[in-house]
Amino acid sequence: MAAAVTKGYRLTEPRIPPRPPADWEAEMLDALAALRSPGSAPRSAEPRRERPASNILGIFSWHPALAKAFFAFNSHLFHSTLPARDREMATVRVAWLRRGEYEWAQHVRMAKNSGLAEEEVDAISVGPDSPAWAPRDAALLRSVDEIVADRYVSDETWKRLSEHLDRKQLMDLVFTIGAYDLLAMAFNTFGLELDPGLTGFPPENGASGPASS
Repeated sequence: MAAAVTKGYRLTEPRIPPRPPADWEAEMLDALAALRSPGSAPRSAEPRRERPASNILGIFSWHPALAKAFFAFNSHLFHSTLPARDREMATVRVAWLRRGEYEWAQHVRMAKNSGLAEEEVDAISVGPDSPAWAPRDAALLRSVDEIVADRYVSDETWKRLSEHLDRKQLMDLVFTIGAYDLLAMAFNTFGLELDPGLTGFPPENGASGPASS
């Protein structure tokens, strides 16, 4: 059964506008350190001058303690036991189902950089029943649909995933799906807008637009 696509919510203006980088507190600059890759060198002492404008960071900057905690978790997800391709497939599918346009716009690019072909990215919106997917990929996408719909992965889907992923990878997959589901909910509620230059969802009357549920 196809997963339902969450109703889109369009605010006339953001409930929490992004804070300009020039106004960020020192605590927010410290929080950004949690986004470093493991083993990477510390960021410059003046990251305000180097970091491009980002609406998502601008929203987080209002709450540096929350930002620091979440960035540390998010950094793990980006360097977890899951292959980048699996992570991005799951993230783009969550964003599609939850109408998380900011996530979708960002992670479609990342999905392509992780090795997904254009037609595979398009097939993510169709879901696990698309003929584009081998059994492994179909099981991964089905786990997204089941968690988004039921907050649970069925025994059959778990069995299929377990044929390809080890225990740590299964745990990272579940937490990745949950984290991006949370982000979609939060940013739709806050009214996060796309950064300049990002391309949002395709038109709903297009071939790959989300179907109504």
